[in-house]
Amino acid sequence: MNEFGLIGAYFARPARKALLGVGDDCALLASPPAGEVLAVSVDMLVEGRHFFADVDPRALGHKALAVNLSDLAAMGARPAWFTLALALPRVDEDWLAAFSSGLFALADAAGIELVGGDTTRGPLTVSIQVAGHVPADGALRRAGARAGDDVWVSGHLGAAAMAVRHRCGDIVLDDDVLAHCAGRLDWPVPRMLLGERLRAHASAALDVSDGLVGDLTHICTQSGLGADLEWARIPVDPVLRRCGEVERRQAALSGGDDYELCFTARPGERQAIEALSQLLALPLTRIGVMRSGDGVAVRDTDGCRLETGRSFDHFSSP
Repeated sequence: MNEFGLIGAYFARPARKALLGVGDDCALLASPPAGEVLAVSVDMLVEGRHFFADVDPRALGHKALAVNLSDLAAMGARPAWFTLALALPRVDEDWLAAFSSGLFALADAAGIELVGGDTTRGPLTVSIQVAGHVPADGALRRAGARAGDDVWVSGHLGAAAMAVRHRCGDIVLDDDVLAHCAGRLDWPVPRMLLGERLRAHASAALDVSDGLVGDLTHICTQSGLGADLEWARIPVDPVLRRCGEVERRQAALSGGDDYELCFTARPGERQAIEALSQLLALPLTRIGVMRSGDGVAVRDTDGCRLETGRSFDHFSSP
């Protein structure tokens, strides 16, 4: 099978939203609705750096799109279209069928359309660019936090990082714990609806991909502030209660791969955010406060600062 046969067999679909989709030199896309702008993001997943060689290709297709949708969610954007660049060491039709199945299952659920891309031979690499629509004056940004704002996070943290440590041989998880953690690592859920709803309540937001403390530091830097978090409030995944305290803390605070949303909001928004949590059946936990200064401090019940470990960095992390 050549390049164009591969695209035709596994990735070509009739255009629904685009004026012209897969098959030409360029896609043709309509302008955003009046009063809205494009929100655009791109992520690259490289074998051995972002996923293990034996990953289920269906899960990889899902995750490759999910991590990009999570970026749209963090800005409060509604998904519109995406492109795919795929490098393959060889053409494996069973692998491609599974990968495209996982990719399009999430795309259909999210209402986002593949409009083009590229394929080539090379080390297994998946790069996806997404675009969405967001009101011109309504996008959530990292620079919007103010001193005194509450810090919130969605869902639970730490399970995906524990799955990575198990697969690297650093720890050994019981089978039932591993099954749960592997599900969180391989099948992340982008918080798209939450992101759209937060436009009415949050002052700043981002997605937790490289670790809570490291990612929240970006809000601090962009907003010119610091943050104090309470360890007792951090929503560590309940399944990790069977792990050691230090392991749990490092996984939840710096482990990464959670793809939850961390956001700030004025104290007057607490009731509305708690109601939103009930509406979406999604835990939204208030974990700290923004303050003057810089950096992120995590404190225990006695107010002592805790060691958090180093969040993932693409060039300095192992």
